[in-house]
Amino acid sequence: MFSAVSKSWWANILLYGLSLGLLLAALQFSQYRLLTQGNAEKWYIGLVAALFAAIGIWAGKKLIQKNDPQPAFIVPEFRPKEEVLERLGITPRELEVLEQMALGLSNQEIADKLFVSLNTVKTHSSNVFSKLGAIRRTQAIQRAKEMGLIA
Repeated sequence: MFSAVSKSWWANILLYGLSLGLLLAALQFSQYRLLTQGNAEKWYIGLVAALFAAIGIWAGKKLIQKNDPQPAFIVPEFRPKEEVLERLGITPRELEVLEQMALGLSNQEIADKLFVSLNTVKTHSSNVFSKLGAIRRTQAIQRAKEMGLIA
């Protein structure tokens, strides 16, 4: 099908294409050598920095895994006795204030934590005291524990 002229024409195209490809590869290699030889110190510093970053990440993960203690036992979640809450008429917000008082927080700290005003905390506190028949915080907390309202 192909004549001798067309075969030599294809051979010439192939030869020229191959030589241009080799020339391009040689130019790319020389450009790479110029880039790396002129900046070899920066390349080495970058490689060492990447290596130490990888080692640091790996070591950090290992340290976190070792220092993350597994709980020896799981404490069941405490739930207040619903029938006592209903009998005394303590609202969920009053119960929250009572729980925060049991943690030892001041009225201002409770207000900040629950995002309410100081007067609101004082109102809830006095309502809790009257519903539990208490005069002081410690007395209210003690009665609430005895009734099973707080842990």
